Amino acid sequence: MKKILLMLLTAVFIGNYAFAQSMPDNVLNPKEKKQGWKLLFDGSTTTGWTSGDGKPTVAAQGAWEIDNGTLTLKKEAKGGDIFTVDEFGDFEFTADFNLVAGTNSGIKYFFTKYDKGGNLGCEFQIIDDVNGEDNKLADHLLGSLYDVLPPVETKKKVNPPGQWNTIRVIAKGKNVQHFVNGVKVLEYTRGSKEYADCVADSKFSKVEPMFGTVEKGRIMLQDHHGPVAFKNLKIRSL
Repeated sequence: MKKILLMLLTAVFIGNYAFAQSMPDNVLNPKEKKQGWKLLFDGSTTTGWTSGDGKPTVAAQGAWEIDNGTLTLKKEAKGGDIFTVDEFGDFEFTADFNLVAGTNSGIKYFFTKYDKGGNLGCEFQIIDDVNGEDNKLADHLLGSLYDVLPPVETKKKVNPPGQWNTIRVIAKGKNVQHFVNGVKVLEYTRGSKEYADCVADSKFSKVEPMFGTVEKGRIMLQDHHGPVAFKNLKIRSL
């Protein structure tokens, strides 16, 4: 009986995976629409995104381009961080990314202007853990809350540079979870003592109010070091 059950579960998993793989990029299926998901990138335009200087499209930056249904940061460009026009509070966010060896990037959420510290956001670190220059500290690795909390490395399953990986962030109230390829690699409670202690030991120690405790903010795609491509950027309010 156990063997039969295992075979059935395996068949279901493979079927669901094959279905997901066959879905076209940058579209919402009927189930996602019913659940309230929203596309942040439609695969062909930059509607809904703005550059740091407030220009309505990323084309003016000269850093990003739309390439075969992906939003791609070019290696030679600099200073091209881009932001959603909308702000989000409680949310679930997912995106696929593909980087080259050595790339260091990131996706920030709850990005806003603090009373003290300037414009900041909580960064889901995206980096080539093996070849990236900033790979010496645990809280600078893929899946970390950058410079604050490290991911659980033993749980992380990552495809190598040149292949696609999927990240997910679930933020509900004070609880935040990071996922890499469907596996939870980090969970933390904003404002808790453990969190406050980690912030106090980070580059954000002097930020006011406490870094990462704001109620809402924008999503930011980071231009930091090396080319990276994104697709299937989706979000829903919780």
